[in-house]
Amino acid sequence: MDEQHRLTTLESGVRIVTEAMPSVRSVSLGFWIGTGSRYEADEQAGLSHLLEHLLFKGTAKYGSLEIDQIFDGMGAELNAGTGKETTSVYARVIDDHLADAFDVMADMVFRPTLSDIDSEREVILEEIAMYEDEPQEKVFDLLGQAVFGEDPLGRAIIGRAAVISDTPPAEIASFHHARYAPSNIVIAAAGAVDHDALVELAAERTGPAGDPHAASPSAPQLPDGPRRRFERKDTEQYHVCLGATGISRHDERRFALRVLDTIFGGTSSSRLFQEIRERRGLAYAVYSFTSAYSDTGQVGLYIGTRGDNLVQAMSVVGSELTRSREEPATAEELTRAKENLKGRVVLALESTGARMNRLGSEILAGAPLMPIDEAIERIDAVSLADLGELTDELWAPERLSAAGIGPDQERFDEAMAALGPALAETG
Repeated sequence: MDEQHRLTTLESGVRIVTEAMPSVRSVSLGFWIGTGSRYEADEQAGLSHLLEHLLFKGTAKYGSLEIDQIFDGMGAELNAGTGKETTSVYARVIDDHLADAFDVMADMVFRPTLSDIDSEREVILEEIAMYEDEPQEKVFDLLGQAVFGEDPLGRAIIGRAAVISDTPPAEIASFHHARYAPSNIVIAAAGAVDHDALVELAAERTGPAGDPHAASPSAPQLPDGPRRRFERKDTEQYHVCLGATGISRHDERRFALRVLDTIFGGTSSSRLFQEIRERRGLAYAVYSFTSAYSDTGQVGLYIGTRGDNLVQAMSVVGSELTRSREEPATAEELTRAKENLKGRVVLALESTGARMNRLGSEILAGAPLMPIDEAIERIDAVSLADLGELTDELWAPERLSAAGIGPDQERFDEAMAALGPALAETG
């Protein structure tokens, strides 16, 4: 923890972390809860997401409409999100409204009435139906199934319709009591915030210590070798992902991986974008990506293209994978990628929301808050040898799973064969 940040832990276990930015009048405030789809048993798949929705349905003190009216009256937007390992409730308000915003958000997180459950079930069932109609989104979860198998990391965050429809209210309340325990919550704020005043608010509004339970993941139960998943759907494009397990958010090589991803497919000047879209016009959307969790991660790439272009596009992907193993970066690419990352890190400092997200997610994950100067030094220290080692480990063809959605599996299989024999043989 550097001098910019202050961290206080209440007797209840709630942690409050802040970063003061004297030059702004706004505050980004977030409640970070250590629960997500990864911590759900099969019969709970989707409860974290359902519960996130129910927080907005009212508390003993504030009704659902009243919550909306209060934040509208502040000129602020209240939102929330559920991930694999975290749930967050967040808002950005001017400093004069921080106490009022905190009061409402604390009540939502710690004291929701969990009312109007049936109507919200229907909303999420519609969301699931919408998700099923969006292959460019669903293909990422299909890849998750291929990479992580039956492990909860391979499940869609949105949940399963049967769980959303049938879980009794008492079980939802029990889920909230266990997961939203004070010791499993971090309150983060960045901007025009006084740390001591926020701690006082938290001591008044978060209540005494409750169930000390905090979810923790077990080691991923991964399938034996890479796998292939295909879902037939009458679409204009084929949506295809390749990927494998990556590295955790605590891994010292995470800076090198960000540099590698930037070069390979993370920017408009990256190899994948230039070779597939700019030079050949084979796709509109093509990019690589990474995800990091507490003890593992994922690397991957996505491409959406018409059936006539699919085989050629995947052949180019295969060539670029080979090229990455032979030469993960030129000196010019390495310099450009480092400057890109450093620029993004520094520009993010101008956003109270980005700073708050960093505070909340890192403290909840038990990670140190690295000073920005150190992060830049770590980016600058990445070498070509570092990139080569990561490429050989993470993007080895024998590790790669594949997922696709489109009208014809034979065409998908043909495209996979164009990548090379290792992928063609996956089951």
